[in-house]
Amino acid sequence: KVLWTVLVTMLGYASSLPVGEDALCTAEELAKYRIIFTGKWSQTAFPKQYPLYRPPAQWSSLLGVTHSSDYSMWKKNEYASNGVRDFAEKGEAWALMKEIEEAGEKIQSVHGIFSAPAISSGTGQTSTELEAHPRHPLVSFVVRIVPSPDWFVGVDSLNLCEGDHWMDEVSVDLFPYDAGTDSGFTFSSPNFATIPQDTVTEITCSSPSHPANSFYYPKLKILPPIAQVTMVKLKKSQPGLSAPFINLPAKSNEIIDTVS
Repeated sequence: KVLWTVLVTMLGYASSLPVGEDALCTAEELAKYRIIFTGKWSQTAFPKQYPLYRPPAQWSSLLGVTHSSDYSMWKKNEYASNGVRDFAEKGEAWALMKEIEEAGEKIQSVHGIFSAPAISSGTGQTSTELEAHPRHPLVSFVVRIVPSPDWFVGVDSLNLCEGDHWMDEVSVDLFPYDAGTDSGFTFSSPNFATIPQDTVTEITCSSPSHPANSFYYPKLKILPPIAQVTMVKLKKSQPGLSAPFINLPAKSNEIIDTVS
């Protein structure tokens, strides 16, 4: 009887343990954030093959979700979904939104979808608001690099909750990723499907290790950030009001390199 009591007690304790990393969030209410995406893709920062026309360097609209650990929009070293492929290659969001909708209906893993307008140049800002829930405290989003074969920037499952409270502000430097669905090396490469499909990989100054790669800067140890995202928690005293546009100071991200 003693052993049985101990076993039942242990099983009861185990069932109360967090299932996923987001289960540790014990905040009691919803949180609203202003998300500001800052493009830092300038000709000074990234001089090699910088797109000046047809089309010039720019950013697609931002598409993101707040979700639990049961959902994943994209992950480094894993295969991109059909929706992420369409978005990274062509900026088409329909398939990706359908995937998000199905995940939300099937396993209740998505709390909300948010989007922000495109930026018509390599540098600039766009912003929108998002809502996080204690059971859905993770943020993921993608922004396509235009023009490019299948390159994008974004965040994967960024947790806005710390224990029993929401973070007031968080900033993340962003670097380019290859969706693994198109084999082009340069910004203006023609469509050339990767068969078989490769996994999502980070593009660095030395990988892909090919002189034709638009981000190939062999004299550097690391690429400067091509973009930055900042999320600022909105105060409760201003319900329904849009937060003022935040002009974030630009950090230095110039490349000192000789490009033939």
